[in-house]
Amino acid sequence: MSKKFDAIIAGHVCLDLTPKFDIHGKAVSDVLKPGKLVQAGECCISLGGPVSNTGIAMSILGQDVALMCKVGKDMFGRIISEKITEYGTDKIIAVDDEVESSYTVAVVIPGNDRIFLHDPGANGSFGADDVDYSQVENCRLFHFGYPPQMRKVYLNGGKELTEIFKRAKEAGATTSLDMAQPDPNSEGGKQDWNTILKNTLPYVDIFIPSVEETMFMLYPEKFEEFRQIHAAENDPLETMDESILPLLGEKCLEYGAKIVVIKCGVRGYYIRTAEKLEGFGGVAPSDLEDWSGREIICESFHVDNIQSATGSGDSSIAGFLSCFLNGDGVYDCIETACAVGSRNLTALDALSGIKTMEETRELMKTLDRNVYSYDTSYWTRDEATGLVFGKCDKTQK
Repeated sequence: MSKKFDAIIAGHVCLDLTPKFDIHGKAVSDVLKPGKLVQAGECCISLGGPVSNTGIAMSILGQDVALMCKVGKDMFGRIISEKITEYGTDKIIAVDDEVESSYTVAVVIPGNDRIFLHDPGANGSFGADDVDYSQVENCRLFHFGYPPQMRKVYLNGGKELTEIFKRAKEAGATTSLDMAQPDPNSEGGKQDWNTILKNTLPYVDIFIPSVEETMFMLYPEKFEEFRQIHAAENDPLETMDESILPLLGEKCLEYGAKIVVIKCGVRGYYIRTAEKLEGFGGVAPSDLEDWSGREIICESFHVDNIQSATGSGDSSIAGFLSCFLNGDGVYDCIETACAVGSRNLTALDALSGIKTMEETRELMKTLDRNVYSYDTSYWTRDEATGLVFGKCDKTQK
Protein backbone atom coordinates (compact mmCIF):
# COMPACT_ATOMS: atom_id res chain seq x y z
CA MET A 1 0.00 0.00 0.00
CA SER A 2 1.58 3.28 -1.12
CA LYS A 3 -1.27 5.53 -0.06
CA LYS A 4 -0.32 8.52 2.06
CA PHE A 5 -2.32 9.14 5.23
CA ASP A 6 -2.89 12.12 7.45
CA ALA A 7 -2.57 9.79 10.42
CA ILE A 8 -2.07 6.19 11.48
CA ILE A 9 -3.84 5.31 14.72
CA ALA A 10 -2.28 2.25 16.34
CA GLY A 11 -2.55 0.25 19.54
CA HIS A 12 -5.45 -1.17 21.48
CA VAL A 13 -8.70 -2.26 19.82
CA CYS A 14 -11.60 -4.32 21.12
CA LEU A 15 -15.25 -5.13 20.59
CA ASP A 16 -17.51 -3.27 23.03
CA LEU A 17 -20.72 -4.84 24.28
CA THR A 18 -22.83 -2.22 26.07
CA PRO A 19 -26.23 -3.31 27.41
CA LYS A 20 -28.65 -0.49 28.11
CA PHE A 21 -30.09 -0.08 31.62
CA ASP A 22 -33.23 1.93 32.27
CA ILE A 23 -32.50 2.27 35.99
CA HIS A 24 -32.38 5.74 37.50
CA GLY A 25 -31.54 6.91 40.99
CA LYS A 26 -30.01 3.61 42.11
CA ALA A 27 -26.46 2.85 43.16
CA VAL A 28 -24.50 0.09 41.42
CA SER A 29 -24.61 -1.96 44.65
CA ASP A 30 -28.42 -1.87 44.53
CA VAL A 31 -28.50 -3.18 40.96
CA LEU A 32 -25.69 -5.72 40.60
CA LYS A 33 -26.24 -8.30 43.32
CA PRO A 34 -25.40 -12.02 43.32
CA GLY A 35 -28.37 -14.16 42.30
CA LYS A 36 -30.37 -11.20 41.03
CA LEU A 37 -31.80 -11.08 37.50
CA VAL A 38 -31.33 -7.54 36.19
CA GLN A 39 -33.43 -6.60 33.19
CA ALA A 40 -31.42 -4.87 30.48
CA GLY A 41 -32.38 -3.29 27.20
CA GLU A 42 -30.81 -3.50 23.78
CA CYS A 43 -27.10 -4.32 23.60
CA CYS A 44 -25.01 -1.89 21.61
CA ILE A 45 -22.23 -3.76 19.78
CA SER A 46 -19.50 -1.36 18.73
CA LEU A 47 -15.77 -0.93 18.42
CA GLY A 48 -13.76 0.15 21.44
CA GLY A 49 -10.27 1.33 22.26
CA PRO A 50 -8.33 4.26 20.80
CA VAL A 51 -7.73 2.65 17.41
CA SER A 52 -11.43 2.86 16.65
CA ASN A 53 -12.62 5.60 19.03
CA THR A 54 -9.91 8.06 18.02
CA GLY A 55 -9.20 6.81 14.50
CA ILE A 56 -12.76 6.56 13.17
CA ALA A 57 -13.74 9.81 14.88
CA MET A 58 -10.85 11.50 13.06
CA SER A 59 -12.14 10.05 9.81
CA ILE A 60 -15.61 11.49 10.52
CA LEU A 61 -13.91 14.83 11.22
CA GLY A 62 -12.35 14.76 7.76
CA GLN A 63 -8.91 13.19 8.17
CA ASP A 64 -7.58 10.38 5.96
CA VAL A 65 -6.56 7.76 8.53
CA ALA A 66 -5.47 4.14 8.67
CA LEU A 67 -6.07 1.93 11.69
CA MET A 68 -3.25 -0.38 12.82
CA CYS A 69 -4.06 -3.11 15.34
CA LYS A 70 -4.01 -6.83 16.12
CA VAL A 71 -6.88 -9.32 16.44
CA GLY A 72 -7.35 -13.06 16.77
CA LYS A 73 -8.64 -15.36 14.05
CA ASP A 74 -12.11 -15.60 15.57
CA MET A 75 -15.63 -14.20 15.32
CA PHE A 76 -14.88 -11.07 17.34
CA GLY A 77 -11.84 -10.41 15.13
CA ARG A 78 -13.97 -10.69 12.00
CA ILE A 79 -16.57 -8.33 13.45
CA ILE A 80 -13.87 -5.79 14.35
CA SER A 81 -12.50 -5.90 10.79
CA GLU A 82 -15.99 -5.65 9.26
CA LYS A 83 -16.97 -2.69 11.42
CA ILE A 84 -13.81 -0.80 10.48
CA THR A 85 -14.67 -1.42 6.83
CA GLU A 86 -18.23 -0.14 7.40
CA TYR A 87 -16.79 3.26 8.31
CA GLY A 88 -14.73 3.34 5.12
CA THR A 89 -11.47 3.55 7.02
CA ASP A 90 -8.24 1.94 5.83
CA LYS A 91 -6.94 -0.84 8.06
CA ILE A 92 -3.59 -2.49 8.67
CA ILE A 93 -4.55 -5.45 10.82
CA ALA A 94 -2.29 -8.24 12.08
CA VAL A 95 -4.14 -11.52 12.68
CA ASP A 96 -2.73 -13.91 15.28
CA ASP A 97 -4.02 -17.51 15.13
CA GLU A 98 -2.88 -18.23 18.68
CA VAL A 99 -4.81 -15.56 20.60
CA GLU A 100 -8.41 -14.42 20.92
CA SER A 101 -9.65 -10.98 19.98
CA SER A 102 -10.20 -8.43 22.72
CA TYR A 103 -13.65 -7.51 24.02
CA THR A 104 -15.18 -5.33 26.73
CA VAL A 105 -18.54 -5.49 28.45
CA ALA A 106 -19.30 -1.91 29.52
CA VAL A 107 -21.79 -1.66 32.38
CA VAL A 108 -23.22 1.85 32.17
CA ILE A 109 -25.81 2.57 34.87
CA PRO A 110 -27.10 6.18 34.76
CA GLY A 111 -25.78 8.30 37.61
CA ASN A 112 -22.83 5.98 38.30
CA ASP A 113 -19.31 5.65 37.00
CA ARG A 114 -18.78 2.96 34.39
CA ILE A 115 -17.76 -0.63 35.11
CA PHE A 116 -15.73 -2.51 32.51
CA LEU A 117 -15.27 -6.27 32.12
CA HIS A 118 -12.31 -6.49 29.78
CA ASP A 119 -10.30 -9.20 28.03
CA PRO A 120 -7.17 -7.65 26.44
CA GLY A 121 -6.83 -10.61 24.06
CA ALA A 122 -4.58 -9.99 21.06
CA ASN A 123 -3.60 -6.55 22.37
CA GLY A 124 -1.40 -8.31 24.92
CA SER A 125 0.89 -9.74 22.24
CA PHE A 126 1.13 -6.54 20.16
CA GLY A 127 4.74 -5.35 20.01
CA ALA A 128 7.15 -3.15 18.11
CA ASP A 129 7.39 -5.61 15.21
CA ASP A 130 3.63 -5.48 14.68
CA VAL A 131 3.92 -1.85 13.52
CA ASP A 132 4.37 -1.53 9.75
CA TYR A 133 6.95 1.26 9.63
CA SER A 134 6.86 1.40 5.84
CA GLN A 135 3.30 2.66 6.29
CA VAL A 136 4.35 5.04 9.08
CA GLU A 137 6.69 6.62 6.53
CA ASN A 138 3.59 7.49 4.50
CA CYS A 139 1.75 9.31 7.29
CA ARG A 140 2.05 12.77 8.81
CA LEU A 141 1.06 11.71 12.32
CA PHE A 142 1.48 8.41 14.22
CA HIS A 143 -0.75 8.05 17.27
CA PHE A 144 -0.56 5.15 19.72
CA GLY A 145 -3.04 4.42 22.49
CA TYR A 146 -3.47 2.45 25.72
CA PRO A 147 -0.05 0.85 26.36
CA PRO A 148 -1.00 0.00 30.00
CA GLN A 149 -3.48 -2.51 28.54
CA MET A 150 -0.94 -4.08 26.15
CA ARG A 151 1.27 -6.55 28.00
CA LYS A 152 4.14 -6.95 25.55
CA VAL A 153 4.37 -3.19 25.17
CA TYR A 154 4.82 -2.47 28.87
CA LEU A 155 7.00 -5.41 30.00
CA ASN A 156 10.78 -5.08 30.42
CA GLY A 157 10.60 -1.43 31.41
CA GLY A 158 8.45 -0.52 28.41
CA LYS A 159 11.22 -1.44 25.98
CA GLU A 160 8.73 -2.21 23.18
CA LEU A 161 6.84 1.06 23.68
CA THR A 162 10.03 3.11 23.54
CA GLU A 163 11.12 1.17 20.44
CA ILE A 164 7.81 1.86 18.70
CA PHE A 165 8.11 5.61 19.20
CA LYS A 166 11.81 5.73 18.39
CA ARG A 167 11.20 3.97 15.07
CA ALA A 168 8.11 6.07 14.30
CA LYS A 169 10.19 9.24 14.74
CA GLU A 170 12.92 7.77 12.55
CA ALA A 171 10.25 7.08 9.92
CA GLY A 172 9.54 10.81 9.84
CA ALA A 173 6.16 10.99 11.56
CA THR A 174 5.01 13.41 14.21
CA THR A 175 4.12 11.23 17.19
CA SER A 176 1.40 11.30 19.83
CA LEU A 177 0.67 9.02 22.79
CA ASP A 178 -2.49 8.35 24.78
CA MET A 179 -2.51 6.29 27.97
CA ALA A 180 -5.08 4.27 29.95
CA GLN A 181 -5.75 3.84 33.66
CA PRO A 182 -4.59 0.40 34.83
CA ASP A 183 -5.81 -1.32 37.97
CA PRO A 184 -3.03 -0.59 40.52
CA ASN A 185 -3.08 -4.25 41.55
CA SER A 186 -2.81 -5.63 38.02
CA GLU A 187 0.41 -6.52 36.23
CA GLY A 188 0.10 -3.39 34.10
CA GLY A 189 -0.50 -1.28 37.17
CA LYS A 190 2.60 -2.60 38.93
CA GLN A 191 5.01 -1.50 36.20
CA ASP A 192 7.43 1.38 36.76
CA TRP A 193 5.52 3.85 34.60
CA ASN A 194 7.62 6.78 35.73
CA THR A 195 10.68 5.16 34.15
CA ILE A 196 8.72 4.00 31.09
CA LEU A 197 7.58 7.56 30.42
CA LYS A 198 11.03 8.97 31.09
CA ASN A 199 12.44 6.63 28.42
CA THR A 200 9.62 7.11 25.88
CA LEU A 201 8.61 10.77 26.03
CA PRO A 202 11.81 12.01 24.29
CA TYR A 203 10.29 10.44 21.16
CA VAL A 204 6.75 11.75 21.77
CA ASP A 205 5.74 15.10 20.28
CA ILE A 206 2.22 15.24 21.73
CA PHE A 207 1.41 13.47 25.01
CA ILE A 208 -2.36 13.20 25.73
CA PRO A 209 -3.09 11.26 28.94
CA SER A 210 -5.80 11.87 31.55
CA VAL A 211 -5.05 13.62 34.83
CA GLU A 212 -5.68 10.44 36.82
CA GLU A 213 -3.40 8.35 34.60
CA THR A 214 -0.63 10.92 34.80
CA MET A 215 -0.88 11.22 38.58
CA PHE A 216 -0.80 7.44 38.94
CA MET A 217 2.29 7.11 36.75
CA LEU A 218 4.35 10.10 37.88
CA TYR A 219 3.20 10.72 41.46
CA PRO A 220 1.59 7.52 42.79
CA GLU A 221 1.45 8.86 46.34
CA LYS A 222 -0.57 11.88 45.17
CA PHE A 223 -2.83 9.58 43.16
CA GLU A 224 -3.53 7.45 46.24
CA GLU A 225 -4.27 10.57 48.26
CA PHE A 226 -6.57 11.79 45.49
CA ARG A 227 -8.36 8.44 45.43
CA GLN A 228 -8.95 8.44 49.17
CA ILE A 229 -10.19 12.03 49.28
CA HIS A 230 -12.71 11.44 46.49
CA ALA A 231 -13.63 7.83 47.29
CA ALA A 232 -17.29 8.60 47.95
CA GLU A 233 -17.81 10.73 44.83
CA ASN A 234 -19.23 9.48 41.53
CA ASP A 235 -17.00 11.89 39.61
CA PRO A 236 -13.85 12.86 41.55
CA LEU A 237 -12.75 15.26 38.81
CA GLU A 238 -15.73 17.50 39.57
CA THR A 239 -14.00 18.75 42.72
CA MET A 240 -10.40 18.19 41.63
CA ASP A 241 -7.72 20.52 42.95
CA GLU A 242 -6.34 21.94 39.70
CA SER A 243 -2.99 22.81 41.34
CA ILE A 244 -1.82 19.30 40.39
CA LEU A 245 -1.94 20.19 36.69
CA PRO A 246 1.16 22.47 36.50
CA LEU A 247 3.15 19.82 38.38
CA LEU A 248 2.16 17.10 35.90
CA GLY A 249 2.67 19.31 32.86
CA GLU A 250 6.14 20.41 33.98
CA LYS A 251 7.29 16.84 34.61
CA CYS A 252 6.12 15.62 31.19
CA LEU A 253 7.94 18.48 29.48
CA GLU A 254 11.03 17.71 31.54
CA TYR A 255 10.88 14.10 30.28
CA GLY A 256 10.88 15.27 26.65
CA ALA A 257 7.33 15.75 25.37
CA LYS A 258 6.85 18.94 23.36
CA ILE A 259 3.11 19.40 23.82
CA VAL A 260 1.39 18.01 26.92
CA VAL A 261 -2.40 17.82 26.81
CA ILE A 262 -4.08 16.45 29.94
CA LYS A 263 -7.71 15.35 29.77
CA CYS A 264 -9.62 16.34 32.91
CA GLY A 265 -13.02 14.82 32.20
CA VAL A 266 -15.85 17.16 33.14
CA ARG A 267 -13.27 19.85 33.94
CA GLY A 268 -12.08 19.98 30.32
CA TYR A 269 -8.56 20.16 28.89
CA TYR A 270 -5.25 21.39 30.27
CA ILE A 271 -2.40 22.13 27.87
CA ARG A 272 1.25 22.93 28.60
CA THR A 273 3.84 23.39 25.87
CA ALA A 274 7.60 23.73 25.74
CA GLU A 275 9.17 27.18 25.55
CA LYS A 276 11.00 26.11 22.39
CA LEU A 277 9.20 23.87 19.92
CA GLU A 278 11.27 22.02 17.35
CA GLY A 279 11.95 18.55 15.98
CA PHE A 280 8.44 17.68 14.84
CA GLY A 281 7.99 15.18 12.03
CA GLY A 282 5.36 15.12 9.30
CA VAL A 283 3.24 17.88 10.82
CA ALA A 284 4.17 20.77 13.10
CA PRO A 285 2.18 23.67 14.55
CA SER A 286 1.48 26.12 11.76
CA ASP A 287 2.46 28.98 14.08
CA LEU A 288 5.23 27.89 16.45
CA GLU A 289 5.08 31.24 18.26
CA ASP A 290 1.37 30.77 18.99
CA TRP A 291 2.00 27.29 20.41
CA SER A 292 5.19 27.79 22.41
CA GLY A 293 5.24 28.52 26.14
CA ARG A 294 1.51 27.97 26.74
CA GLU A 295 -0.41 26.90 29.85
CA ILE A 296 -4.18 26.93 29.41
CA ILE A 297 -7.33 25.28 30.79
CA CYS A 298 -10.26 24.97 28.41
CA GLU A 299 -13.40 24.07 30.33
CA SER A 300 -15.73 21.39 28.98
CA PHE A 301 -19.07 21.99 27.28
CA HIS A 302 -22.25 21.15 29.17
CA VAL A 303 -24.36 18.13 28.13
CA ASP A 304 -27.85 17.85 29.65
CA ASN A 305 -28.67 14.20 29.01
CA ILE A 306 -25.48 12.13 29.15
CA GLN A 307 -25.97 8.69 27.63
CA SER A 308 -22.50 7.30 28.22
CA ALA A 309 -18.95 8.58 28.69
CA THR A 310 -17.43 5.52 27.00
CA GLY A 311 -14.67 6.73 24.67
CA SER A 312 -15.22 10.42 25.39
CA GLY A 313 -11.52 10.99 26.06
CA ASP A 314 -10.58 9.17 22.85
CA SER A 315 -13.11 11.26 20.91
CA SER A 316 -11.74 14.49 22.34
CA ILE A 317 -8.26 13.44 21.22
CA ALA A 318 -9.66 13.00 17.71
CA GLY A 319 -10.86 16.59 17.82
CA PHE A 320 -7.49 17.87 19.03
CA LEU A 321 -5.38 15.91 16.54
CA SER A 322 -7.68 16.71 13.61
CA CYS A 323 -7.36 20.44 14.28
CA PHE A 324 -3.61 20.05 14.74
CA LEU A 325 -3.38 18.33 11.35
CA ASN A 326 -5.43 21.16 9.85
CA GLY A 327 -2.89 23.70 11.09
CA ASP A 328 -5.26 25.36 13.58
CA GLY A 329 -4.12 27.43 16.53
CA VAL A 330 -3.80 26.20 20.09
CA TYR A 331 -7.13 27.73 21.19
CA ASP A 332 -9.05 26.09 18.35
CA CYS A 333 -7.44 22.71 19.02
CA ILE A 334 -8.35 22.52 22.70
CA GLU A 335 -11.84 23.99 22.28
CA THR A 336 -12.67 21.59 19.46
CA ALA A 337 -11.32 18.71 21.55
CA CYS A 338 -13.78 19.59 24.32
CA ALA A 339 -16.62 19.97 21.81
CA VAL A 340 -16.03 16.58 20.17
CA GLY A 341 -15.76 14.97 23.60
CA SER A 342 -19.12 16.48 24.56
CA ARG A 343 -20.79 15.07 21.44
CA ASN A 344 -19.57 11.61 22.40
CA LEU A 345 -21.59 11.87 25.63
CA THR A 346 -24.85 12.14 23.69
CA ALA A 347 -24.75 8.50 22.45
CA LEU A 348 -24.48 5.09 24.09
CA ASP A 349 -21.52 4.04 21.93
CA ALA A 350 -18.30 5.94 21.26
CA LEU A 351 -18.96 7.10 17.69
CA SER A 352 -22.64 7.73 16.96
CA GLY A 353 -22.58 11.21 18.51
CA ILE A 354 -19.56 12.44 16.53
CA LYS A 355 -20.29 15.04 13.84
CA THR A 356 -18.24 16.37 10.95
CA MET A 357 -15.82 19.20 11.65
CA GLU A 358 -18.14 21.72 10.01
CA GLU A 359 -21.12 20.51 12.07
CA THR A 360 -19.02 20.51 15.24
CA ARG A 361 -17.91 24.10 14.68
CA GLU A 362 -21.52 25.18 14.21
CA LEU A 363 -22.58 23.36 17.38
CA MET A 364 -19.83 25.07 19.37
CA LYS A 365 -21.59 28.40 18.83
CA THR A 366 -24.60 27.11 20.76
CA LEU A 367 -22.94 25.12 23.56
CA ASP A 368 -22.60 26.36 27.14
CA ARG A 369 -19.48 25.75 29.20
CA ASN A 370 -19.16 24.07 32.57
CA VAL A 371 -17.59 26.89 34.59
CA TYR A 372 -15.42 26.31 37.67
CA SER A 373 -13.60 28.48 40.18
CA TYR A 374 -9.80 28.70 40.22
CA ASP A 375 -7.13 30.02 42.55
CA THR A 376 -6.64 33.54 41.21
CA SER A 377 -3.10 33.69 42.57
CA TYR A 378 -2.12 31.26 39.79
CA TRP A 379 -4.95 31.20 37.24
CA THR A 380 -6.47 34.07 35.25
CA ARG A 381 -9.73 33.80 33.36
CA ASP A 382 -9.91 35.66 30.07
CA GLU A 383 -13.50 36.86 29.69
CA ALA A 384 -13.18 37.33 25.93
CA THR A 385 -12.19 33.73 25.16
CA GLY A 386 -13.52 31.99 28.28
CA LEU A 387 -10.14 30.26 28.64
CA VAL A 388 -8.19 30.07 31.91
CA PHE A 389 -4.47 30.87 31.74
CA GLY A 390 -1.82 29.63 34.14
CA LYS A 391 1.15 31.61 35.41
CA CYS A 392 3.48 29.76 33.00
CA ASP A 393 1.52 30.91 29.96
CA LYS A 394 3.52 33.52 28.08
CA THR A 395 0.55 35.90 28.06
CA GLN A 396 0.80 36.09 31.87
CA LYS A 397 4.50 36.95 32.05
